[in-house]
Amino acid sequence: MILFLPPSEGKTEPAQGDPVELDSLAFPDTLGEVRRTVLSALAEIATTDREEAIRMLGISAGQAGDVDRNADLVEAPAGPAIEVYSGVLYDRLDYSTMSVGAKKRADSSLLIASALWGVLRPTDRIPWYRCAMKAKLPGVGGLAALWRPAVREALESADIDREGELVIDLRSGAYSAAWKPKAAELVSVRAFTEKDGKRKPVSHMAKAVRGEVARIALEESDPPSDPAGLAELVEGGGHRVELADGFLDVIESA
Repeated sequence: MILFLPPSEGKTEPAQGDPVELDSLAFPDTLGEVRRTVLSALAEIATTDREEAIRMLGISAGQAGDVDRNADLVEAPAGPAIEVYSGVLYDRLDYSTMSVGAKKRADSSLLIASALWGVLRPTDRIPWYRCAMKAKLPGVGGLAALWRPAVREALESADIDREGELVIDLRSGAYSAAWKPKAAELVSVRAFTEKDGKRKPVSHMAKAVRGEVARIALEESDPPSDPAGLAELVEGGGHRVELADGFLDVIESA
């Protein structure tokens, strides 16, 4: 079982700690060169016109200060990725309160997608940063397209994309587009509300639902090996679910 998480825009900045060591991050041989390319582009943006830098990063004027902070990422304090990411999904996953066994499963089976780092393990140490997959960096262009071949090579060489493997996809948007398995079985998690028989997809709540699904799967000592097993497990955790065409739909009453 592999769980593929998105990053989060919300991050907790490490107060102290050694800087990131690029060669210590997951899959350094295949992802290291692209990581250095993106880091260099972020540093270059800091030297450009501020309005243009804001446009390229796809951020608001109120986040303009993040342009300069991105220029010093290789010197900034770093901490475990699972602690740096602090959005809704990560709040519901709540890694810090997991059982010892669940944390061990998370450390070996969780992958975190990132526009800057490509793919991370939970214990990989990273600094706070601002870079979403929608950013258009100088000399780089679209980040999903940049990462796609390197991520595929990394996961195939690690024997993650293989027959009999279940990949639970908790990513969204461009992060999901950056890699799809060829051999492993993929099940993506969606969230809906339902009222009077009418079902409506939701976005913000989907992050909470995905975090809960991840926690349920990781706390199980005998992890699911197929979508039906995942559906049974999540249903046992108190959720109403349906399986359809590669999706696990979690339905909440409106």
